[in-house]
Amino acid sequence: MTGAHDGVSVADVPERSRFEVSVDGQLAGFCEYTRDDAIVSLTHTEVFGDYAGRGLAGMLVAAALDEARRNGWLVRPVCPYVAAYIKRHAEYADLVA
Repeated sequence: MTGAHDGVSVADVPERSRFEVSVDGQLAGFCEYTRDDAIVSLTHTEVFGDYAGRGLAGMLVAAALDEARRNGWLVRPVCPYVAAYIKRHAEYADLVA
């Protein structure tokens, strides 16, 4: 478990190469990645329709970026949402490969 708050949890699911966000135990979205040595490419972020507008995509991306930092990985923001998130949150800019 990467984090949980008010019925929302985010977890890395390496066998699916993605972070998943759940709300009250129901899958609500994911952030897919690939990893090559010390670079993780964040390739696609999706939050399912009923869960849109709750900040879940940001939680997913923050969890992925925090995990990259903990592991000393650089990040390749392939997903446009991830690139925009990093631009808005300069504290993650040093992770960009």
